[in-house]
Amino acid sequence: MDPLPIARLQFATTTSFHFLFVLLTLGLVTVTAAMQTRATISGTPQLLRMTRFWGRLYVINYALGIGTGIVMEFQFGLTWTGLSAFAGDVFGAPLAIETLVAFFLESTFLGLWIFGWSRLNKWLHLALIWLVTLTAYASALFIMVANSFLQNPVGSHLQGGVLRLDDFGALLTNPALVASLPHVIGGALMTGGFFVTGVSAYHFLKRTAEVDFFSRSMRFGVVTALIGSIVTINQGFEQFGELAKYQPDKLGESAVGVPLAAMIGIGFVALLCSLAGTILLIRNWLMRARFLHYLMVPAIALPFAAAICGWFVRELGRQPWLIWGKLRTADAVADVPGGQVLFSFIAFGVLFAALAVADWVLMSRVARRGPEPEEAPAEPELPVLSGV
Repeated sequence: MDPLPIARLQFATTTSFHFLFVLLTLGLVTVTAAMQTRATISGTPQLLRMTRFWGRLYVINYALGIGTGIVMEFQFGLTWTGLSAFAGDVFGAPLAIETLVAFFLESTFLGLWIFGWSRLNKWLHLALIWLVTLTAYASALFIMVANSFLQNPVGSHLQGGVLRLDDFGALLTNPALVASLPHVIGGALMTGGFFVTGVSAYHFLKRTAEVDFFSRSMRFGVVTALIGSIVTINQGFEQFGELAKYQPDKLGESAVGVPLAAMIGIGFVALLCSLAGTILLIRNWLMRARFLHYLMVPAIALPFAAAICGWFVRELGRQPWLIWGKLRTADAVADVPGGQVLFSFIAFGVLFAALAVADWVLMSRVARRGPEPEEAPAEPELPVLSGV
């Protein structure tokens, strides 16, 4: 049993699962921070309720996403020891910074934000959610620094059969990173916007009594989705010219043809949906357009589908190289029997499926239940924990 295709399928599966959690986390934390900013400045109780409700959904997704990220890290030591041995000095640096700095800071700030309701000054509490947001995007930055190095290995030299880091600044200015990071950020905003819009549309279809709550939420969602769609599509096409410089045959390969076409098609459908929603919002018809509400609920899946196709384009087009021009994928896989890799693939697959189901069940339960009643206590710590 050849371990290589199993190892590749395992990493593709776990990375795709984790990336979906990351996109929704980045999108929801941005929307939550924007809502709390409006609430803090205006003092509107409704905006504060919105912050608590969408923040609770963000916390659930973040907590379960941590599990997928931790499991994914084990694969570097289990199945890709060749990568760690050959490029650990370079590839491991941004991953270590992401874990030791960005992730732990994000978790600390988030804990203070969750338990700081009604205990901290409102401006300090607002600063905490923005610190959570900034450190979340810092995590995404360093992950993309590592991935961009695989696409275009800059800032390193070969010494004694392994890669050594020359210039960490070159990793941060890697053309592959400069082109791809805004695309990922746009995809996150689009994901968060479509999620907020879709959940709000669901409540309108159910004839909710919280009309003002979900009207305001839908406005946030539609505008965020439109901004994210524009940035995603624009930066997606910007990457094509950059890719041609260091991977000239990537977009012409048959392996990436189908996911590339699907990604572009889904992206434009998402843009049209968000644009239609924004036009109706301007005309004040959005809350009454039930036909659009029926489309908004399943449209939650559009950014996720586009993201998976995008990852396939980015990773499949690099084959047979794991580090472009430096290390072949076949040389990076661990020297272990295929049966062991298959066992770990099944174990990881079951665990990831369980986490995905748990995330879906918990988030859908909280989303369907809706916000707390207006007369509910202002401190949301226990509801957040019970929701998780």
